[in-house]
Amino acid sequence: MTVNSDRSDVVLDIERLRTRIETPRGVVHPVNDVSLQCRRGRTLAVVGESGSGKSMTFMSVLGLLPAGGTIESGTVRYQGREIDPTDKKAARQLRGKAIGIIFQDALAGLNPSFTVGQQIADVVRHHEGVSRAKAKEKAIETLGLVGIPNPRERADYYPHQLSGGMRQRVMIAMGVALRPQVLVADEPTTALDVTVQAQIMELLDGLRRELGMSLVIITHDLGVVARYAEEVAVMYGGRVVEHGEARQVLKNTVHPYTEALLRSSPRPDADVGELSPIPGQPPNLLAVPSGCSFHPRCHRANGRPECSRDIPLLRSLSPESQLTACHHAEEMALQKVSK
Repeated sequence: MTVNSDRSDVVLDIERLRTRIETPRGVVHPVNDVSLQCRRGRTLAVVGESGSGKSMTFMSVLGLLPAGGTIESGTVRYQGREIDPTDKKAARQLRGKAIGIIFQDALAGLNPSFTVGQQIADVVRHHEGVSRAKAKEKAIETLGLVGIPNPRERADYYPHQLSGGMRQRVMIAMGVALRPQVLVADEPTTALDVTVQAQIMELLDGLRRELGMSLVIITHDLGVVARYAEEVAVMYGGRVVEHGEARQVLKNTVHPYTEALLRSSPRPDADVGELSPIPGQPPNLLAVPSGCSFHPRCHRANGRPECSRDIPLLRSLSPESQLTACHHAEEMALQKVSK
């Protein structure tokens, strides 16, 4: 079965999460009835265009919503215990110790006024209450764990003294310093060159295996999904529209949005110039289209009334298939079989 119904290995369980943000222009729901599970030792990729709700889902769980943001409904469980992400104290305890997070902009995420060793040590001291000396040793140990050469010397460097790739390794070190059970990597290779991107992804995959943690990769790069993820959740307009084993979703997608993402992504087996951009723009969350929010951009909708009228439920076409939220998923599946 594509999405395992057995929850014995689920570390983080997000169920029907709905987030509300009040803006000067009105109320938006960037996360709308989202359910995801992070399983021990496995990698979940969450993909979609900007504004699809990928990052905001996990910012909600970790109590990092922007001003005006609240959780309207839903349940979050960590290792089977229900967590109230609206409780600031509970959210702080969850961050770092249970769930580590790596933000996409390492330069913005590090304080230029403190050495990288100090910044990692502060995370350790805050959660573990150890001495400065012990916290610094833990920081040096973690810098070595993420592949920074001469970690004792580099611990005394300031962020500007390190390359972009090294700064990203420091961010990863901060994320894993407390040996969390779940590590969320939000676009971890943004602004890095291709060679360094590959090194960072290999590092994250190695840490997942070495520390036995669950890894969540928030990305728009389907190449990363194909290489590193075991499960993938595709999001659009604040909802999960397709979810299952990564290999199956990428090979036999039954949602038009995932299909469009694949067509617009570079592939090593495709000729130059074969990319097909997705027409239109992602939905304005202040005025989300009725029915399926993808229908204004979907060639399969083609004026069908149910697409603009009814929100499709996330469902499985068979016990072996992935979950999909499309009124015409069966039609897509039959067309793939007939080819």
